[in-house]
Amino acid sequence: MLKASFRKWITDGEQLQRLKLLGTVPLFAGLTRRQLGKLNVKLFEKHYRAGEAIFREGDPGNALFIVFEGKVAITHGVDGVEKPLATLAPGAYFGELALIDDQPRFATARADEDSVLLILYKSHFDQLSEGNKALAIHVMGNLLRALAGYVRVVQARGSIRPASPRPAAPAAVEQSAMPAERGRR
Repeated sequence: MLKASFRKWITDGEQLQRLKLLGTVPLFAGLTRRQLGKLNVKLFEKHYRAGEAIFREGDPGNALFIVFEGKVAITHGVDGVEKPLATLAPGAYFGELALIDDQPRFATARADEDSVLLILYKSHFDQLSEGNKALAIHVMGNLLRALAGYVRVVQARGSIRPASPRPAAPAAVEQSAMPAERGRR
């Protein structure tokens, strides 16, 4: 009976659409269809109205978000003014640092239009990782590559200097990684 219900679930049109989308998300690149299915089960789907805040700068990070439908704007407050960082479309992800720790959000995320997001809470990812070490290692490897890319972009803009003989203070290193909250480009 369980196998029959799983087959029915896995052939459901919306679930197939979710699996197809997950397969295009760079954070999950290289995962098998079976691993994507295990990940899909842990995702929570939430609808946001246009203009609705998903999270605000300074909120604790507790989840990764994937745009399933709609568009999301990522902004960062500078001197009391919201500066746009990115507009994300289906397949883009943001808030990925929450899979590592629960530090405050670097930016604000808001639905630009009515949107559907897939949410992976850190606690659910941790549970999934316990029984699926290969999946966890693969996702974390992809996350490390993304973070390295973000740091390189910031270095190229001249915002931080390449390694110096003196190690950087932890706060400076933490700030250099923060552009990762912007999500996929």
